[in-house]
Amino acid sequence: MADFDPLTALLGGALIGLASVLLMMLTGRIAGITGIAGGVLAWTAGDRAWRLAFIAGLIAAPLIAGLFGHRLAEAELPSSWLMIVGAGLLVGFGTRLGGGCTSGHGICGLARLSPRSIVATVVFMASAALTVVIVRHAIAGGTGG
Repeated sequence: MADFDPLTALLGGALIGLASVLLMMLTGRIAGITGIAGGVLAWTAGDRAWRLAFIAGLIAAPLIAGLFGHRLAEAELPSSWLMIVGAGLLVGFGTRLGGGCTSGHGICGLARLSPRSIVATVVFMASAALTVVIVRHAIAGGTGG
């Protein structure tokens, strides 16, 4: 895992905020990744160009940063593909159930002081904390980092 750098984290957060604000100002859309990706996959989407550009930017940004010497974090995936697929399905189900993803609710919704997004973000964070406790301590027997 990459070492924490507060300056890089601050810059990254500012860029995410700026991108969210610009998307809202220029298109009236919320920067929720699942909604953006879902619009690319929808048969009737008439606004695929900006959605594809947004997703391409998400993929290209760390690659470009890597060209300028920033070390890219290595992915630490569990060894079981069943766990990865199961986790993906649970995230997808939760996204549909919650009416949006962590980026849509956590970044854009909180900035707009949306009560629905505040509740959703509290639930996301509590679920994430509980998952870490269960996976790293209850299942792993306390051997997790």
